[in-house]
Amino acid sequence: MQDTVLLEILNLREKINKANYEYHTLDNPTISDYEYDKAMSRLISLEEEYPNYKDLSSPTNKIGGVILENFTKVIHNPPMMSLGDVFNEYELLDFFVKASKDASNFTLVSELKIDGLAINLEYINGVLFRASTRGDGNIGEDVTENVKTIKSIPLKLNKPLDIKVRGEVFMPIKSFIKLNIQRKENNEQLFANPRNAASGTIRQLDSKIVSSRNLDSFIYTLVSPSTYNIHTQSSSLEFMRGLGFKVNNYYKHITSINELAPLITYYDNLREEVPYDTDGIVIKINEFNLYDEIGYTAKAPKWAVAYKFPPKTKKTKLLDIIFQVGRTGAITPVAVFESVVVSGSKISRASLHNEDYIKDKDIRIGDIVEVHKAAEIIPEILKVVLEQRNINSVPFEMIKNCPICNSLLTRDASKADYFCTNLECPGRNINSIIHYASRKALDIDTLGEKAIEEFHNIGILNRLSDIYTLKDKKDIILELEGFGDKKIDNIISSIEKSKTISLDRFIYGLGIKNIGEKYSKILVRHYKTITELFQVDEEVLVNINDFGVERASSVYQYFHNDENIKEIKLLLGYGVNPVSANENVTKNDFFVNKKIVITGSFTIFTRDELTSLLESYGAKVSSSVSSQTSYLIVGENPGSKLDKALLLGIKIIKEDELKGYLTNG
Repeated sequence: MQDTVLLEILNLREKINKANYEYHTLDNPTISDYEYDKAMSRLISLEEEYPNYKDLSSPTNKIGGVILENFTKVIHNPPMMSLGDVFNEYELLDFFVKASKDASNFTLVSELKIDGLAINLEYINGVLFRASTRGDGNIGEDVTENVKTIKSIPLKLNKPLDIKVRGEVFMPIKSFIKLNIQRKENNEQLFANPRNAASGTIRQLDSKIVSSRNLDSFIYTLVSPSTYNIHTQSSSLEFMRGLGFKVNNYYKHITSINELAPLITYYDNLREEVPYDTDGIVIKINEFNLYDEIGYTAKAPKWAVAYKFPPKTKKTKLLDIIFQVGRTGAITPVAVFESVVVSGSKISRASLHNEDYIKDKDIRIGDIVEVHKAAEIIPEILKVVLEQRNINSVPFEMIKNCPICNSLLTRDASKADYFCTNLECPGRNINSIIHYASRKALDIDTLGEKAIEEFHNIGILNRLSDIYTLKDKKDIILELEGFGDKKIDNIISSIEKSKTISLDRFIYGLGIKNIGEKYSKILVRHYKTITELFQVDEEVLVNINDFGVERASSVYQYFHNDENIKEIKLLLGYGVNPVSANENVTKNDFFVNKKIVITGSFTIFTRDELTSLLESYGAKVSSSVSSQTSYLIVGENPGSKLDKALLLGIKIIKEDELKGYLTNG
């Protein structure tokens, strides 16, 4: 009986693995979804009944279900280097000429550049052992359980090899659209693009969530190819395909730089057709034996380069210019145009920033305009197609009154912005609440924009302090469509958690004009409690390093406004407790104005916690070592930053020494 069960399990695994490979790698399914689901259901049932037959390489592991507490660090050997970018054919020719100086008689391989996140896969005896993110190139994060759920990544190879490969994990456009529809229905923040969605997904702690989002992959790098008697990039791609990896079909082996120009045009047109985002092509020297000869820079190989496509643009008709009121009262004109699909998503609006921006570009309602996504993310009007302008078009004129409360607008004398000065303007209030609840402020993650708007529309959320009375309005909220007991309880729970927050994030959440994250942290270095700011002196503020007259005036006016003080006291009365990192620490001047770089992993702090603490002491934390760096703070596995700091003679502070510097100064 046992032998019969094992044979059935092995047959089912083979059938499902074959189906996964045919569907996700070859794009050529040979069995129906019904037959696949039936086989998977039977395999799950047998593995649960006979747990002694469970196997790490079973396709049931692609369903997910493992809950992680955090991600452990993985050291990359060799490092996962980034590629240098070129943006035109002249720069591409320069890459070729420089490579030719160091090597001769080489050929090239062109590959589509997939817009996802780099992944490192390690196999032992043909079975997936570990998967890790790129991280900073030297140290990544172990995301094995999540990667196991990606159906195009084999859990077991066609040969029992010890091997390491690298590639890209991405979210297909179809999956991205589906995910954002779900998030919109759940009042969750939408992902900006498939790359961000893939990155956010791969770092989920629940692998079942990862499985549900249908990530995909392409593999393009074979580490230590000579081990397998592989000597060129083109042969490595076919070698990896033979092992069961998904390799992108759109690669080409070419013998001359002259063949690249028509290929670039071909690939540029192709990106509108493929079901995933691509932002360029990668050109590599094909022959591996020339790599060391051609060499490397500090960050990138000289034998490969990424040619970035120009931004995708579309023409459309400008239907209207509407106006939004921000949390500080700033009025932002917004272009409304006929919907067009750009860079994989539909857009119909773009910020026009201010009156001067519109007049400089001479944008008029009814114009045909050319739009794109700046950085492939933010919709933007590039220009007006003047030859298609209607002769009866009317030049833009800025509105005089607030579009929400009809108050007279005023223009900032030093800027191009107009402001609604009515502190009770509903438009200002709702955006202030949205900002206060945002991730970088109080991080009330379940209280999204849609929920805030709905609560505002029924009159139960008009100011910041109203957030903390929502728990008493549960009966009213239950009457709204889409709000059940569980959802409301989650909102209330997040609100309660927000009550204990760092002082700098609380100040940032208040939405003071000209005071973002950086200057909130600067304020906290000088004021230990929020109530100290009630007596703030404008002249003292002006003399704070980097603050300046304009910001000092903003802070002074905010904390000398009776309504603002009343609102803060209400928040404190409801239990909000902004805590300064400095409250229980002796004043420390050692790090003031010092340029600090942090490298490695730490046992006492996370990197973010250490950065925030150092900034609260007045340090300027940077990501790269230079001759201007004051100190390098070093944890475990520091990488190349330590080598560079030693070369430049920069003082090194180890983790076990750090506490003394923090407490004694």
